[in-house]
Amino acid sequence: MSNKKLKVSNVPNLRFSGFEGEWDSRKLGEVATLGRGKSKHRPRDAEHLFGDKYPFIQTGDIRKADLYLTEFTQSYSEAGLQQSKLWNENTLCITIAANIAETAILKIKACFPDSVIGLIPKDGKTIVLFVKYLFDKSKIEIKKLSQGVAQNNLNQEKLSKIEFFFPSLSEQQKISLFLSLIDERIQTQNKIIEELKLLKNTLSKKVFTEQLKFSNNSGSEFSEWKIEKLGNLSTITTGTSNREDSILDGEYTFFDRSQDIRASNKYLFDKEAIIVPGEGQEFIPKYYKGKFDLHQRTYAIFDFDNITGKYLYYHILSDDKYLRSQAVGSTVKSLRLPMFQSMPIKLPCIEEQTKIANFLSALDTKIDIEAQLLQKLEAQKKYLLSNLFI
Repeated sequence: MSNKKLKVSNVPNLRFSGFEGEWDSRKLGEVATLGRGKSKHRPRDAEHLFGDKYPFIQTGDIRKADLYLTEFTQSYSEAGLQQSKLWNENTLCITIAANIAETAILKIKACFPDSVIGLIPKDGKTIVLFVKYLFDKSKIEIKKLSQGVAQNNLNQEKLSKIEFFFPSLSEQQKISLFLSLIDERIQTQNKIIEELKLLKNTLSKKVFTEQLKFSNNSGSEFSEWKIEKLGNLSTITTGTSNREDSILDGEYTFFDRSQDIRASNKYLFDKEAIIVPGEGQEFIPKYYKGKFDLHQRTYAIFDFDNITGKYLYYHILSDDKYLRSQAVGSTVKSLRLPMFQSMPIKLPCIEEQTKIANFLSALDTKIDIEAQLLQKLEAQKKYLLSNLFI
């Protein structure tokens, strides 16, 4: 896609039966009216709402939207409208700064900052949902248009000159309806995953506060839990490697302070271990079993005594407040070895530990299965966007 006419076939790779003929190439400004928001920030009266209220849409709101915008971070009264721009429902919102080319369709009237452009079809031959999917399909190419623009922003003039291919109104409707059904399925799948994660977190808290109890194989309750310091139950140490030692395609897993997982050509440990970053704002543990390399400011907990690795992993995961409360530093929080060694661990018997770990692990497996299905749905949508459009 460019500002010049594209020299490609005017027929998509995939097409619904009953539709024939080539698609027409038209500039976005010819088929739609584009308008930019006015204010750079939310109006001053946002904290003092009165009268009729309108949402104030920020760039982040649009990025979070799946198909339609329904929730907003700010709203303000009609008295503040002079500081911004009011758009009606069925307007396509397009971000032109920060997260460029994110889109969402309004369902109600709302106001916008100047980092958002509103688009409304004007010729009766274009539907707004079809244009949204055109943007979804061409997001990478649209982002390239921001190159050379001050502060890496797009502008209304550049957007209006983009050429897209448009089929008949009835074919637009067919394509848009089909893709919207996939979007709805993706939304549903996201909700399923969110609800499962919430369920797991809720049940995990109940397990480790002993509100949810397990019984042994004979149906009797297990013995009372003890409290033991983590340093008495395991070996705790940091690695010796640096971020520069990691690569993208190494043989062994490399753990550092970030949440992404890299690779290495060497390994420092061959253990069942709990990995915890030693610096950052969050100290989310990972469970790993096998050979791995470790950053010098990342902790590995292993060689477990009277405690199972999986149980300890879920225990640390559920008790995130402890590590955050122990971290020191004003800007970048960090953990020290004594903080881990003195961490109090609730210790049921090994049999109950195993039941708890298996119970929570089964929920994780269910979440992973649903996440894999989500990935397949997103890949399916990506394939369809590439082949249903020119």
